Amino acid sequence: MPTISVNRKDLDKLLGRPATDKELEAWLPLVKGEIKEVEAATGEIRLELQDSNRPDLWCVEGIARQIRIKLNGRPDSYPYLRTAKGRLDQILVEQGLERVRPFIGGCKVRGYKIAAEGLTQLIQTQEKLADIFGRKRRTVSIGLYRLPSIKFPVTYALADPDRTRFRPLGYTEPMSLREILEIHPKGLEYGGLLSGHDQVPLLRDAKGAVLSFPPIINSRDVGEVQVSDADLFIEVTGMDLRMVMLAVNILAANLHDRGASIEPVEVVYPYKTAYGRTVRMPQAFSKPRAIKLSDISTALGDAFSLKDVRASLASYGYTVTGSGSRLLVSLPSYRSDLMHTVDVIEDVAISRGYNTFGPIMPATFTVGGLSRIEQLSDKVRELMLGFGFQEIVSNILSARVDLIHRMRLPDGHPEARCVEIDNVMSQSYECLRQWVLPSLLRVESASSRSFYPHFLFELGEVVVPDPQAETGTRSEVRLGALLAHANANFSEAHSFLDLLCFYLGWAYTLTPTDHPSFLEGRVGRVERDGNVVGLIGELHPEVLERWQITMPCSAFEQVIDLPSKPQS
Repeated sequence: MPTISVNRKDLDKLLGRPATDKELEAWLPLVKGEIKEVEAATGEIRLELQDSNRPDLWCVEGIARQIRIKLNGRPDSYPYLRTAKGRLDQILVEQGLERVRPFIGGCKVRGYKIAAEGLTQLIQTQEKLADIFGRKRRTVSIGLYRLPSIKFPVTYALADPDRTRFRPLGYTEPMSLREILEIHPKGLEYGGLLSGHDQVPLLRDAKGAVLSFPPIINSRDVGEVQVSDADLFIEVTGMDLRMVMLAVNILAANLHDRGASIEPVEVVYPYKTAYGRTVRMPQAFSKPRAIKLSDISTALGDAFSLKDVRASLASYGYTVTGSGSRLLVSLPSYRSDLMHTVDVIEDVAISRGYNTFGPIMPATFTVGGLSRIEQLSDKVRELMLGFGFQEIVSNILSARVDLIHRMRLPDGHPEARCVEIDNVMSQSYECLRQWVLPSLLRVESASSRSFYPHFLFELGEVVVPDPQAETGTRSEVRLGALLAHANANFSEAHSFLDLLCFYLGWAYTLTPTDHPSFLEGRVGRVERDGNVVGLIGELHPEVLERWQITMPCSAFEQVIDLPSKPQS
């Protein structure tokens, strides 16, 4: 979870009033935060935040904003979101970037003379958004520039890495883009994001001056923001337009809260986007959601009046319209985490305060115990550990590229279907995994420096589309095992599968089959009790190459949640 540093005086200034220690402790549940450390000498507070879906809270401005809204009982107003009169300055996007880094956004900031605390927080916010929200700049990266040095329109285009030169931050002499990738610390750290491309992104102004080499490094001449600078230009590039727009909105709201005047810009694309070819930024892009008053009362176990819900949501930043039993709620521009009615209900509970709900003691006495599937799972884990395997534990949420593309599954293949998350916040967690093997390969791809052989297993849930099920999906508990070393082969994987089934008393058969993730002629279906329960085989070299694994690998995966019972 994100941990941020906050200056106490800066926080008080943004709140509009000094806060006592007791008040601060009482307010922090509004942002799901808690104090981890206090430096009395410097006034620095380190806060740990328990919500990874609210990047707007990963800064002192966001924390102060949420508390301030609660104290005022109404959302803050952001006039720059209204339609601007007159012509806006533009960022012009050229052809070809859709294949490299397709999206860009930005805004102009005027009238805020940057103080030391403000610059520290601005840099911290930039780093948190790029590293956590933007997955180490993969999906979002941010550039800050001195506005007076820039002449619009700004052009976002592809450039030849050998012919283009400028002075990057940290260096006094010009370097080519190729040299930056090969020598500059940021090029070495983030250059992999542009690997495989002959041309790379570049940001220039109308005079031809280089602003930055996204997502690697800014120009020292224009992009070295310092204390006392008053006017700024902010740009965000990335792979997901919605995430780019949200990052722009967060930064705009933060600087507006510090007294700056925000001027929107237009981004003109040569290709279609989800928001058209000309996109104004910042803009409020979240759609309103309808919610029933009865749903809130049912979920929270308490009777809520229309007035109560309106007050709770308004004092948490929502815009609320409608009457009677149905409301229409809209998030503020700096949030985009509303995926389900339950998210609104949670915010009602947070705004009202969990301490306001009366506890209810259980009416019946029950004795807990492990379910049959957990008892079976423990038995399987015990056996796999005894065979010399190491257990890993992975998130059931994963990336589509890991589950499908890197596994060499073509579109239309039955196993290429998976449950996708709507309005996803991060591409790392956009799907529910439909098999375990990609999770094992992700660990193996990061373990090339560990001594071989590698024997890994995971026992966990997967979600498989099933039109016959009530929800359209079914959950399965599966065992996946991976063997990685120079002589890994089908026979070795089969020996471990056979040994496992022997101790569990499972009768099984193997039937030859074809599968894109495995070598032809070296893959089979695992069948038990007349059901196809899994696969076993040697992984295809192309799969290993996509995962950047250099050792041969064999693997098996099978469902364990069947009526069959292990022998006692």
